[in-house]
Amino acid sequence: MSESLTAFELLLQIDQRCRELAADLPSQPIRQDRWSGIGFRLGEHWYVAPMGEVSEVLHEPRFTQLPGVKTWVKGVANLRGRLLPIMDLAGFFADQEPGHEPSALRKQRRVLVVEYKEVFAGLMVDEVYGLQHFAQNSLQALPANALSATMAGFVSGHFQREQSWQVFSPFALAQSQDFMHVAV
Repeated sequence: MSESLTAFELLLQIDQRCRELAADLPSQPIRQDRWSGIGFRLGEHWYVAPMGEVSEVLHEPRFTQLPGVKTWVKGVANLRGRLLPIMDLAGFFADQEPGHEPSALRKQRRVLVVEYKEVFAGLMVDEVYGLQHFAQNSLQALPANALSATMAGFVSGHFQREQSWQVFSPFALAQSQDFMHVAV
């Protein structure tokens, strides 16, 4: 290199050498249409809620119990100045039909925050498995006898992997009269 080069000219030469020696980027695979949702578990069943239907996922917050409500209404928590009713989702289904059990006390329990129209609620689930991605065209309908009458209104199909991930709609739950009727 010549000593007469200005700093700028030297930088241009370095830039040119870097571009000549740079490897090409790997080719991008063809992007499939993906369906994404929040995976969670209730008992022995795996569910996935559409991304747009869950505002956030929380560790189980401290909450204040309320008198005169059903057993699956755990209480209310203060979430950044807003009162968040905490509902045990497994307890709700246990109340609706036999065979479901309320969530057990475990460190893995999480709360899915749902905000739909005037409903702002936290759904307590046994465990959250984070963001799940599926090929859009792999959504399958469930056989007619695969769901109980209670669950049928909230599950719209499933994705199959190691286990079946049932597509659960918190927005459908928020529109349910049974879910909205919390008083004893």
